[in-house]
Amino acid sequence: MSELLEGLVIAHLGQGIAVEYDDHIILCQTLRRLETVAVGDKVLWTYSSPDQGRIEEILPRRSLLSRPSRNGKIRPVAANLDTVFVVFAVEPHCDFLLLDQYLAVCENHNINAALILNKTDLTQSDAIEAELLTYKNLGYALYRVSAWSNSGLDELKAVLKDQVSMLAGQSGVGKSSLTNAIIPDKDLKTNTISATTKHGRHTTTAATLYHLNGGGDLIDSPGVAIFGLAGLSEYKLAYGYREFQAHIEHCQFNDCRHLKDKGCAVRLAVESGEISNSRYQRFLKLREKMPTEYV
Repeated sequence: MSELLEGLVIAHLGQGIAVEYDDHIILCQTLRRLETVAVGDKVLWTYSSPDQGRIEEILPRRSLLSRPSRNGKIRPVAANLDTVFVVFAVEPHCDFLLLDQYLAVCENHNINAALILNKTDLTQSDAIEAELLTYKNLGYALYRVSAWSNSGLDELKAVLKDQVSMLAGQSGVGKSSLTNAIIPDKDLKTNTISATTKHGRHTTTAATLYHLNGGGDLIDSPGVAIFGLAGLSEYKLAYGYREFQAHIEHCQFNDCRHLKDKGCAVRLAVESGEISNSRYQRFLKLREKMPTEYV
């Protein structure tokens, strides 16, 4: 076997996988026995021809974000993420249910989560500010930015430095505009990947890892506006609400569903005001959305 080289997966292309090695980009194929390779994976690969390679091994991941595919299977989206920044805005509306879903998934996948309120040039209501205070009190960092006016972008870029990040958010919150503001030469970098691998036009729905000019990496995945609850059990969903964690172990029954169960410590904490009632009500709604095979 040829020498094994360590590379970084930076994009999925129609004809293969773009692997970065020693400031070069190599178009690679994968062995059938390997699980699906994700953008952000560190891999061992070998040359299969002078300008192409073959991925032989996926190195251990420190984190993995997955989502359900169209055929119902769970497919990896991004590996070795440090932080998922959940983008939301007052327009079209602040979807706190979806926000809680993102946070619960990240909590269960050993991925840090932070919040980005975009479109800060628009007025926020007192009710929204009250919800934001709840998240801040839970330890979630909140960044207020405007992709339109560039307000707050310098602070955000400083946070993105020296880590691997991804932006997630519902349609219409300005995630694409924010990504373009963070990576002003995004199109040039995308075209470089296509030209180097001789692949042709890079697909707009493929996840791509970009090196930020100020340091750090950002995985842009237009097709991952939403990652679902598939793979989470009822217990994991409750664990995903970090303020529940200290109370779960004090529930009278190990299989407590945190509804009207006798001796439920979570519900008692809600009634005493220790846990936000609005967060608890959204937890109940997410439970109803759980895929039946995981209930």
